[in-house]
Amino acid sequence: MPIRARYVHTNLVARDWRALAAFYMDVFGCVALPPERDYRGAELDAGTGLRGAHLTGVHLRLPGGGEAGPTLEIFRYDDLVESDIPRVNRPGFGHIAFEVDDVAAARQAVMAAGGGVVGEVVSLRTATGRLVTWCYVTDPEGNILELQA
Repeated sequence: MPIRARYVHTNLVARDWRALAAFYMDVFGCVALPPERDYRGAELDAGTGLRGAHLTGVHLRLPGGGEAGPTLEIFRYDDLVESDIPRVNRPGFGHIAFEVDDVAAARQAVMAAGGGVVGEVVSLRTATGRLVTWCYVTDPEGNILELQA
């Protein structure tokens, strides 16, 4: 039997959390939920398994979920560890999806705000028979996003 649960947030670790948060607010209409976060100390070290951890950042209310909806948590650690470039077929978390009215226009907005392109805009019929138009793009730090209508 599953435990009782509610989806709360997705975390992105950013190189520049302020710039990345501005991208999500400007392009997708996310709203910052004060206060800004600034955490350090023994509890953070114990919870992260890191020594001397310090992070700063913000939670953004995602569009469409209402006041109690999930947030996008954008944090920056003082000590960042670089990893491979995100790929759509890499095991683990793949992308964040946003439903939009016009995929091509949203793709252009992402690009104009410093994001990048992964693939083309395509339409396909789902297993339920619904026609979905979608594409993959990246935010300015290379995190993969899906835009769909």
